[in-house]
Amino acid sequence: MTDEAMPNSHQHALSLPEGKTLEFKRDLSSPRPLLKTLVAFANTAGGRLIIGVDDKHQILGVPEPLDEEERLCSLIADSISPRLVPNVEMFTVDGKTLLVVEVYASGERPHWLKAEGHEQGVYVRLGSTNRQADQSLIEELRRSAGGIAFDEMAMLALSQDDLDLAAAQKQFQGVRTLDEQGLLTLKLLTRQQGLLVPTKGAVLLFGKTRTQHFSDAWVQCGRFVGTDKAAIFDHIDIDEHLPQAVDSIMLFLKKHAMRGAEFSASRRKDVWSIPLTILREVVINALVHADYSQRGAPIRIAFFDDRIEIENPGILLPGMTVEDMRQGVSKIRNHVIARVFRELNLIEQWGSGVRRIFREAEEQGLPEPQIMELGMRVRVVVHLAEAIRPVQVTEQVTEQVTEQVTEQVARFIECLKQGPLSTREAMERLVLQHRPTFSANYLLPALNAGLVEMTQPESPKSPTQKYRLIAPASRSGRAHKKD
Repeated sequence: MTDEAMPNSHQHALSLPEGKTLEFKRDLSSPRPLLKTLVAFANTAGGRLIIGVDDKHQILGVPEPLDEEERLCSLIADSISPRLVPNVEMFTVDGKTLLVVEVYASGERPHWLKAEGHEQGVYVRLGSTNRQADQSLIEELRRSAGGIAFDEMAMLALSQDDLDLAAAQKQFQGVRTLDEQGLLTLKLLTRQQGLLVPTKGAVLLFGKTRTQHFSDAWVQCGRFVGTDKAAIFDHIDIDEHLPQAVDSIMLFLKKHAMRGAEFSASRRKDVWSIPLTILREVVINALVHADYSQRGAPIRIAFFDDRIEIENPGILLPGMTVEDMRQGVSKIRNHVIARVFRELNLIEQWGSGVRRIFREAEEQGLPEPQIMELGMRVRVVVHLAEAIRPVQVTEQVTEQVTEQVTEQVARFIECLKQGPLSTREAMERLVLQHRPTFSANYLLPALNAGLVEMTQPESPKSPTQKYRLIAPASRSGRAHKKD
């Protein structure tokens, strides 16, 4: 089934299944599906349509190819707007002529079928199917073509008072000063009509009432029994500022994982039954690349016995494919959110995250993670080395923790049962990377509750400072003194 005149790329395509950038058509007898595919290719990542091949990859050829080529070009010119000019070629395989239509991701998107109009006739490519775009996706296509990021847009009806700047300052402690210039540099604020107003990214990151403006900008976590969603074991809704949400999601995952230990001559190392490094990277990727302009569902984390699925709203950006992601190609959807995560050291190098996910999985002997577009969402599936059955979480620190103490403090106290820990050691045990988060959510609440004390209280800032549990008897005595 080869031919000297046929380029290797076309020859190779004949052996591939239909997908995001490839489709086969038997003939031109039903032009509408064919035209929908070309519109979808142009609006998404480009693609190649090969005419004269049936669904079973049997080469039928195109009768009267010169006439059919002319008819096809006329159909494209008359039926699609803005005007689409694909590359149309004829190639011979085993004595049969095929038409190959190659479309590139268009800078004039969105394209639509004239017969259906610019609101109903816009299509995008999801896997091997074409899907009609709703209004929010049409706007996203238009913004991406114009190089406009959704989260850089101004929210003219709001002011600085609608941002939790105290929380933002705490996150950036030791990183940069969030004065007016700092807020402008990070594009958390922008000048509009002589006023300083927050951007959509600022509200998504640090808005006091974020979900009033973006109803799906939260995270839904669930632990299910078995390998489907028939029975849920535990769930939590996370509605924190996005940088803080990373640690809260990881805490939920660790809550339902199993922990062991490895010992060396120098230290003890916690070993978890789930790949924390991979999962953290996927979680951050979902928060940074979600399409917050979409409505319908939040970011979702689903923990099954054999895998963990993380999915976010929004298809891949135009011009992007799953294979591009695996190769380290990076396109930023949310410029403001990505910049803040980068400054907070939650993102390392642009484009390195997905490659690191696959490399880590290979090094740990795990099945390869899966990335897929489902509906208007992107899902990443991280497979576990061994199945984990859900275990009822019992109160392991009843004697030390009251009902008012947060789960973060409880986990910190559990770590300290092994002995005193420095800040760095505690953060390693808790798998935290952001010191202000550890201080605000773990250390200070535990100190204020009288559950933990410094080993060197006379030198609070000593580089050798550690923290240890306060014995119940000592706590009781201190309580009586307070009374």
